Amino acid sequence: MAVSGNGRGPRAPLVADRRVAASRPAASSTPSGSRKGGSGGNGKPPGRGTSPSNRPPRRRGPIGRFFFGLFGLLWRIIWGIGWRVGFVMGTILAAAVFYFYAQLAPVTDLIDARSRGSVTFLDRENKVFAWRGETFGGMITAETVSPFLHDAVVATEDRRFYLHLGISPRGIASAIRINLAEGRGPFSGNGGSTITQQVAKLLCLGVPYDQTQWKSEADYEADCRRGSMWRKIKEVPYAIAMELKYSKEEILTIYFNRAYLGAGARGFEAAAQRYFGKSANEVNAAEAAMLAGLLKAPSYFAPTNNMDRARARANVIIGLMEEQGYLTADQATEARANPARLSEAAASRSGGFFADWVMETAPAFLTTQTTEDVIIRTTLDQQLQRASEEALAYIFDTKIKQGSNAQAAIVVMSADGAVRAMVGGRKTQAAGSFNRATQALRQTGSAFKPFVYAAALDLGWSPEDYVEDTPYTINIPGSGPWSPKNYDEKFKGMITLTQALAESRNIPAVKVSEAVGRDNVRKVAADFGIQSDLAAGPALALGASESTLLEMTGAYAGILNGGSSVTPYGLVELSLQGEEEPLIGAAGGIGERVISEQSARLLTYMMTKVIENGTGGRARLDDRQAAGKTGTTQAARDAWFVGYTADYVAGVWMGYDDNTPLTGVTGGGLPAEIWHEVMVRVHEGLPPKPLPMDIPAPRAPPQPEYQDPGTVAQQPQRDRSQEDPVEALLRDLLGLY
Repeated sequence: MAVSGNGRGPRAPLVADRRVAASRPAASSTPSGSRKGGSGGNGKPPGRGTSPSNRPPRRRGPIGRFFFGLFGLLWRIIWGIGWRVGFVMGTILAAAVFYFYAQLAPVTDLIDARSRGSVTFLDRENKVFAWRGETFGGMITAETVSPFLHDAVVATEDRRFYLHLGISPRGIASAIRINLAEGRGPFSGNGGSTITQQVAKLLCLGVPYDQTQWKSEADYEADCRRGSMWRKIKEVPYAIAMELKYSKEEILTIYFNRAYLGAGARGFEAAAQRYFGKSANEVNAAEAAMLAGLLKAPSYFAPTNNMDRARARANVIIGLMEEQGYLTADQATEARANPARLSEAAASRSGGFFADWVMETAPAFLTTQTTEDVIIRTTLDQQLQRASEEALAYIFDTKIKQGSNAQAAIVVMSADGAVRAMVGGRKTQAAGSFNRATQALRQTGSAFKPFVYAAALDLGWSPEDYVEDTPYTINIPGSGPWSPKNYDEKFKGMITLTQALAESRNIPAVKVSEAVGRDNVRKVAADFGIQSDLAAGPALALGASESTLLEMTGAYAGILNGGSSVTPYGLVELSLQGEEEPLIGAAGGIGERVISEQSARLLTYMMTKVIENGTGGRARLDDRQAAGKTGTTQAARDAWFVGYTADYVAGVWMGYDDNTPLTGVTGGGLPAEIWHEVMVRVHEGLPPKPLPMDIPAPRAPPQPEYQDPGTVAQQPQRDRSQEDPVEALLRDLLGLY
């Protein structure tokens, strides 16, 4: 304490204070800031408020010093190795990126890399109805494609597309977590790939397709999609290189054009055309969502396979677009309320058998093996095609018990051989399925008989000539006697050729065939287009030979057109996409004359009686004339009805693929009813036209050799003065008049 007095200055410090200081010399030797006089020099208790730097060093025990030293050593080792490895890996990555960057081609060269082309079929009105191969609808860009489709793809496949540099570690980690949680391998199932990585897969990481290395393009693409660890590693530099080489919109453009979207559609333009009949530039929100939904599993979500499943997937996409702000709530609601609908061609999936047949008639290098995109104009009439399919379905739904394995086929054509409709089986089949209209060789039965009478008429016979329907036996060399029988096992006696054909009598048909000569019958049938080997024996007249429905229908078309052969055809012209000049024109049509026009007109008259008075009564049309012939083979393994009006020829075959006999079915039964239903629908809206036919002058039946003049009137006899003697002898021997 300082005390003043006597005008002096302050007193010196108390001696006691000095003694205390002097008594603790060690304190003066302590570092600055250490404790002094027990207060630390600031009036606070020792140890409180002092900075860490002023604290005495904390001593560790030997164990602590050991572990701390070990950790420091390990850290220095890891850091020393890590930055070196990181540097090496970064250098390798940069080199790989640079390598891939240098290899990447211009965007326009990456749009379409198909090694095979496609075939697009147009009907007679130039409307698309079928495709074969993988179609490419033409280049579209991310700038011109529908904004709805652009946004749907980004929202579905890579919502952070515009934020990353080709890879998304967050997405990969999430995919691995999902895969492991579901019991799969880390890279099996969800891949966490960005759009850029998916494009890298589509480009096969720059590896081109080599036919010597892969069996097919499908194998090549499957190999490119394998999610091995090595491929995942390669994807990283490749994706980064793409991001550096191309803009985001250019990467999307490649994606839009190369992605496979089911039903043979490569790229969104082809898919939009195939499913909706419009360009990808024009699709609405609902259609865009359905197309984007195909990317996950093209075949599974294809609307042509299962529309309900495709729409459910589309609703998920619409929800994603709404959640990410690409659609307003009102737009999303409207899209759900008005889901996408297939185009007429895609919905009907009709004409498949027809398209397969046309593919077979054209050169393989322009169809199944084409490397170009081909356009084929055809004769198909989609309205008639639907009519045929509906008629067949109606009969099987109403006349045949469910579960039946019976099959049927239909061909509708014009008189010049232009095929307008073709049904190759009861159910719509996949491309390449067995076509019963063109590939099934079946016995023709009585449907062959018109060619027997055509040969007779062309030799000058009349429909009103007479033949005896009586028991008849032929001795066949090497086989012995053969006696044909009528289906009802009855005999009608003396009947006209017209009645014999109308009632499908077997014995008269054989007698006429033998009279005119089997070779003549065989030649007429072959010239009309029956190309298969024709039976050599007398059973030729009864349809023992085999033929296809297409051949038989074409042969009947020759009768309708006045007696000239026709070659059935479906291809009108074939050209390369984008080129106007066709490479191939129609290869079918009317050919050489087979029988005279008068003979054809008389035969048509005879065949009208089959429908009016004979076995084909169920085929009768109420509003127009029709001519035709039934056919049933031995044991009813095949049943036919082939006939025509002035507008169209139609053929129907029915049977089992394994040749099981039909039960209670003849050509005049279900086949005639199918024919009737087809023709009613086919002629809807067409005015009736008369058939081109001549009505023959009636002839009285010949007189019996012995008769009672008092009870039987004398009948005029046929003038045989101009007949060939051999023919006259055959007539007398066979009972023909």
